[in-house]
Amino acid sequence: MDARAPASATPLYLLERFDVGIVQLDAQRVVVGMNDYARRVLPVDETLPFDRMVLSFHPERSQPKVDFMLSQAAQCPVANSPPMTMIINIPERVLLIKVSAMSGGGGRPTGYTLVFYDITDTVSTDDGMASRGDQRRRLLKIPTVSGQKILLVDTDDVLCIQSDGHYTRVCTATGSQFCNLGISDIETRLDPAHFMRVHRSHIVNLRAVNQLLREDGRLVLQVEGSSLPIPVSRTSHAALMQRLGVPSGATASPRQG
Repeated sequence: MDARAPASATPLYLLERFDVGIVQLDAQRVVVGMNDYARRVLPVDETLPFDRMVLSFHPERSQPKVDFMLSQAAQCPVANSPPMTMIINIPERVLLIKVSAMSGGGGRPTGYTLVFYDITDTVSTDDGMASRGDQRRRLLKIPTVSGQKILLVDTDDVLCIQSDGHYTRVCTATGSQFCNLGISDIETRLDPAHFMRVHRSHIVNLRAVNQLLREDGRLVLQVEGSSLPIPVSRTSHAALMQRLGVPSGATASPRQG
């Protein structure tokens, strides 16, 4: 995509400038064809022979997501189903993937067509990280999925992020959105000046924290616009208090039932 696209660019303007990777699979999910851009992005010439199962071309942590997406596409009636949509995080890029099941004469399944777009420049900035030898780019927007729509959530609007199995829920003042990225993937790409992982299943925007409480002897916190308590692990307790500027000897108020 053209990195110099104007801030007021329409989605169509941006879409026209995305490079598109196209991969064709047979019914057994073996790669049978791909375009030049897909060859450059996927490790065809580096580590993998061409005719491998498509899961082999994805990072191990992303393979269950791709497998689920292909399974869902296979279960849908080909004539009526929209492409399945998913976000995949690789070390230096963020890819938007769509897949459709294909059929031949008589509606007999013949395979899949997988299309991916590199949306890294739309949702992130390198923030000088490349000069420090870090390929990961800082997220400015978190791509979330709602049906067949991709909603880009500004990180400034995020109150907290909660783990949901291999995936996450991104919470804002207006509700929560499903995200295909795992909590560890997101954690490494958020600005550490404003976000902190306070528990194995929770990341919070420190600017949104408005209350610290004690609940059954454990520290929990609340963020603006939500009454749900967010647990704080014992190993994160001291660091959180320091980040919030709370004196080490201070105690949180007990939560009222």
